[in-house]
Order: sequence, then structure tokens, then C-alpha cells
Amino acid sequence: MASKNPSFFFLLLSLTLSLWSLIFPASSLSSSYYYSKDMASDDEGDWVLLQSSIGISAMHMQLLKNNMVVIFDRMDMGPSNLSLPNNTCIQNPNQPPDCTAHSIVYDVASNTVRPLLVQTDTWCSSGSLISNGTLVQTGGYHEGDRVVRTFTPCDDSSCDWTQLSVPLGERRWYASNQLLPDGRVIIVGGRRAYTYEFFPKTDAAATFYMSFLKETCDGYGNENNLYPFLHLLPDGNLYVFANERSILFDYNRNRVVKEFPVIPGEFKRNYPSTGSSVLLPLWLNGDKLPEAEVMICGGAPYGAFNNSNYKRVFVPASNTCGRMKLTDPDPKWVMEVMPMPRVMSDMVLLPNGEVIIINGAMNGTAGWEDGTNPVFNPVLYKHYIPDPARRFVVLSPSKIPRMYHSTAILLADGRVLVGGSNPHEKYNFTSYYPTDLSLEAYSPYYLKPRVSAMRPSILSVETSDGTVLYKQVFAVTFQLNQYNPGSQVVVSLVTPSFTTHSYGMNQRLMFLEVIEVHQLSTYAYKVTARGPPTATVAPPGYYMLFVVHAGIPSQAVWVKVV
Repeated sequence: MASKNPSFFFLLLSLTLSLWSLIFPASSLSSSYYYSKDMASDDEGDWVLLQSSIGISAMHMQLLKNNMVVIFDRMDMGPSNLSLPNNTCIQNPNQPPDCTAHSIVYDVASNTVRPLLVQTDTWCSSGSLISNGTLVQTGGYHEGDRVVRTFTPCDDSSCDWTQLSVPLGERRWYASNQLLPDGRVIIVGGRRAYTYEFFPKTDAAATFYMSFLKETCDGYGNENNLYPFLHLLPDGNLYVFANERSILFDYNRNRVVKEFPVIPGEFKRNYPSTGSSVLLPLWLNGDKLPEAEVMICGGAPYGAFNNSNYKRVFVPASNTCGRMKLTDPDPKWVMEVMPMPRVMSDMVLLPNGEVIIINGAMNGTAGWEDGTNPVFNPVLYKHYIPDPARRFVVLSPSKIPRMYHSTAILLADGRVLVGGSNPHEKYNFTSYYPTDLSLEAYSPYYLKPRVSAMRPSILSVETSDGTVLYKQVFAVTFQLNQYNPGSQVVVSLVTPSFTTHSYGMNQRLMFLEVIEVHQLSTYAYKVTARGPPTATVAPPGYYMLFVVHAGIPSQAVWVKVV
């Protein structure tokens, strides 16, 4: 009879939690412990069409700290399907006047769009959020290839693109960006640009030669080293992957610290043989620098671009992924096999640390009409499962082919926003793989109603003005209707990535050190965590903070890490 007494039940639950935390401190638990076994049996998610047309094709996407998404394509492909307001038109050299928008801001909450005015071509450009939440977008094509543009978020309709007067030192077309610990942005590579430079610009002409970019180029048109993968490591050095090689790079001294083993297999991994890459979740514990492990999936064999572009022969893409612990004394690639081959797929870190691989094709490469056989099914990757044969889970398919120039990003509510696909030189709505102007959302399994009782809901973050200081101990209160005593509560910080061409620049997820979890009332809890130890682990800026219970994340609140 005592088990039917609510007070007795929650007293027993509280004692169980306290005893559990003494036996298994949060810092000593393996990552697999945080995931409930019953979640692994049903990973199917749901697709929802948000907008049949936003007027442009979502070639580039960036989530902002006010839950708006900046989206843009390119300006040399003809008029879009969205007019600029107030009869505004742009006149660029050698092009007719264009009175249509090529950029929008998408309001996630209201599912509405607002046209933006971008003045120069942003085709195949790069970007990063800086520490104040402003998007810094770099390069593009034609008259836009050395341009720096900024977009500062606002809560009304007053904000728009600003084009800066100080140009980049070199043409940046197919370059990559990474936010650095000191708040600067490093801009690396681009077509026939074997250099890097920094923003803000102290000297407009200052660029630094990087021989690795030249060495990894397979020749014009078939480079296989464009949009190099960049990941800031916890020691402050930069991991750079291009083609099939990778290095640890000291950008302050312009020197290679070490070269890593070549990734096994006969596949190239960067544009146009476009694979994707993430830095797997960082597990923080006090002042100790965390281990860092990279994962790279997909790609195409050498010569695939020439085969598809000139011979119209679409060779199968790579079905392999490679993982390597970069902080090991003797790092080595560990290869795994995906359920299907993929090229031009996006890899998105989910709030619980899992990875979703989404979009892309099974044959060919990136480029105009150079890919075929779209992959409609996303794949969920559970890196924490010991058996590699059980890590990949095929998910429910979309109905829309997302080929070249498609994108996917994580939203603060845990959904994945998916858009784009324009494998043509111009807008083309009649071809076999037509230009797509729609936006979809994929809702992973953790958003299903059946697990809603185990989903935390954040009530407050006990910091000053939503700011988390390095090494600061702070608390998050949350509501939870059904606690699973076999699972731990964790706190994750996730950076909003700038995504284009299957690469989420600046994408980063870390699990904070959890000091304790305390029950406040029947359904209210408080988790006490420690902020990141250094800016090399978490560069300054805005992060989505999630509370995760049994693999089920809350909606995020935005915090600023300084």
C-alpha cells in the first residue's frame, strides 16, 4: 500500500537519485550511459513540409540567436520567385537589373519569410557567427568574391545585409571559415586560393600561404580540396582535412604541427567529391582538455567528377565513414560502412550527441547535373554504441530529392531544418531533379509524443543575463514529468552552424561537467554544471543550451559563453 502514496514514492525516488549520484558521479560515467535502451527500438522520425516555396533555393543557411534563419543562394542565376520590397532593384556589371530577392530571413516561430537585400554575388561562399551573434559572411563569385558582408539579428524588420568596405585579401570562392578562441574568424582556401586570412581585417592585403592546400589539389575542376573541413581542437590548433589528407595546423605561426594518416580507401572527401565532417561531442570534466574525435563520411572516387561532368557516367559514391581520435598519441582511422553510399550529404549533430546524415545522392559528384540517384532516407549514427554494426539506423524518407546545393541545420526546438537543391546553372523547374524552393523540418524520434513525459522543459538558467563564464558553476532548473532513474541528466552546448555544400562550419557540441542533479519538487529539478574550461574548447559566442534526459533533449535556451 505504501507504493501508492505519492509522498513516499518521491521520497524514495529522491533517496535513489542521491545514492545513485554517490555511486556513479557524473564525471565518471561513459557516454553510452546517458542513453536509455528503450529509445533504441524506435528511431523513426517525422517529416513536415513547412513552406512549398520560400522564393529562393536554400544554398546557405545560418540559425541566429533569436531563432531566425538567414538563407541565401546566388545572384547570377536569373530572377528568383520572391520580389524585393518597394520596387528595389540591383544592377550588377554585365547583368540585367534584378528586382528579386536572393536572400531571406526565416522566422521559425511564425513560419514566415522576409526578403533581404544582398548586393553582390554570394555563390559558394562561407560564414561564421562572431561572439556578438552577428553573421560574418565572406566571399562568393564575380564582384562578390572578395566581399565581406554582415547580418546582425534584430527582433523587427529593420535588419538587413551590410556590405563592408574593407575587402578580403584574396578571392574566396568555395572557402571555409572557423571561429577562433580570440574571436577572430579564419578563412581558409577557395578555388585556386592556397592561402588563409583572418577577420576582422587589420591589413586588407594580409594573407598567408598554406602549401597543404596546393598539395591536396587534384587539378582545376576536379580539385577535391575545396570547402576544406576545419575543426578547432581543444588545444587551440586547427584540424584541416582536404581531399584525403589532414593536418594539425598552428595558424598563429603558420606551421604544420603534425600530419595525420591518410584516410583509407580510394575516395576523395571534399568538393566536388563532396563528403561531410563533424567533430564528435566533447565531454568536459574540470580543467582537463577533452578528447577530440573527427568523423568524415561519404565522398566519391578519384575522377568521378570528370566521369559525370564530361562522360555522363555517374559512379557510385563512397559508403564509408572514418573516425579518428585526434588527441591520441598515435591517431589512426577506424573505418565503418554506412547502409548506403552517399555524396553531398549533410551531417548534423543532434542535442543528445547523435549524428544525423541527411540529403545527398548515391552516384556522381557535386556540380551542375553531376549527381543522380538521390538518397531520400536520412541515417542516424549512434557513435556511443560499442558494436559498429548497430550504430547506423535508417530513418523514414523525405519525398523531396535534396541534391547539389541543399542544406540542413539544427533548430533550437530539436528539429532539423532542411531546404535547397538546385543542381542547375539557372533556376530549372522542369528537369528530372528540379530546382527546389521548399523548406522541410525533420523531427527526430525524441520529439514523438510517446516520450514527451521524459522530455525536460527548461524553467530558468541561473546566470547573469544568460551569460556563462568560463569555468563558472551555474544551475539550470527544469521540469520533468517522468524521471528515468536508469539514465543520467546532462547539459549540452551546441553552436549554430553556417551550412553550405554539405559542411556545417563551426558546428560543435559539448557536454558540460555535471556536478549534481537535485530534485526541488514533484516535477521540478535543478542540474548544476560547470562552464567550459577555456575559449579553445568553446570559442566565445552564442550557444544553444539543452538539458538531456534519457537521450531526450529539451528545447534550447540561448546562452552567451564568455
